[in-house]
Amino acid sequence: MRRRAFITLVGGAALVSGIRRRELVILLGGTAAAAWPLATSAQQPAKIPRIGFLGLGVPSSYSPPVEALRAALRDLNYLEGKNIIFEFRWAENVDQLLALATELVRMPVDIIFASNSILVEPARQATKTIPVVFATHNDPIGTGHVASLARPGANITGLSMLLTDVAVKQLEVLKEAVPHAMRIGVVWNPDTPSHAPALKEIEAAGEKLDVQLVIAPAGTVEQFDSILSMMMQQRVAGVLVVASLLTYSQRVPLAELALKHRLPTIFGLKEHAQAGGLMSYGADAIDLHRRAATYIDKIIRGAKPADLPVEQATKFELAINLNTAKALGIDVPPTLLARADEVIE
Repeated sequence: MRRRAFITLVGGAALVSGIRRRELVILLGGTAAAAWPLATSAQQPAKIPRIGFLGLGVPSSYSPPVEALRAALRDLNYLEGKNIIFEFRWAENVDQLLALATELVRMPVDIIFASNSILVEPARQATKTIPVVFATHNDPIGTGHVASLARPGANITGLSMLLTDVAVKQLEVLKEAVPHAMRIGVVWNPDTPSHAPALKEIEAAGEKLDVQLVIAPAGTVEQFDSILSMMMQQRVAGVLVVASLLTYSQRVPLAELALKHRLPTIFGLKEHAQAGGLMSYGADAIDLHRRAATYIDKIIRGAKPADLPVEQATKFELAINLNTAKALGIDVPPTLLARADEVIE
């Protein structure tokens, strides 16, 4: 009868009874070999997520929303240079955006952050696989960047500013501020994909308010002076400037031009009123950039953009600059002042 073999592990040592030495070596050697890949795998350094940031214009003009995004990521325990890396690419003009988006794709980055529609479009053209997150998209469905808000359906998702609805409200607020207005100017940016659908709703709202609209496209800041001069000659009582990256980055010179031509003007973001514009009404872009950090976090953790619903803006702000109103000789109605979230004096 064959002797039975027993192996007992005591404190990591093998006590052998009835087993050949060669068999023991093979057995323990096989066990060690099986454990080796696990030990090697555990020693591999974790890959640091790389976020490609696509921007347009002068970087310093966008420091408030950029810092809001960074701060929100820090709150989620992402520390730049340690467990997350930003790759910033800033275009001087729209024509450079596609090349910069393609550069980010070739690196490759793990996520592209493209704040609004003018930035999302080149990112969409550059990749169909790398996740793209936006924070202040004006009309993600109208531009075809997502299939629906509930199920975006591809590699693009984020937060929407509801530009079309907001632009209509801006026209109503401007009419309330200058109730005698029979003619109102509208300046839009042809390079911003979401402006075309918004214009249709602005025109419909103009008919309801019984005001004639003088509509002019402006793709560069240099065009604003001549456009506002033309509108002054057309005797418009006020001007609505549809929000875009261009107008945001040039908010100080635009406020100065509006004052120069003595035109009451409403813009899309509170920073315009803070920069000297008469009024602004729109979503809180800083809040939207903070919220965009949660999308980046979820995607890093494995979520697919196609399954992350597009969220809409929940905070809207009306800001009024009384210093500018005084300079223009406008008495802002008390009812409008009472509704303002910020009154600048």
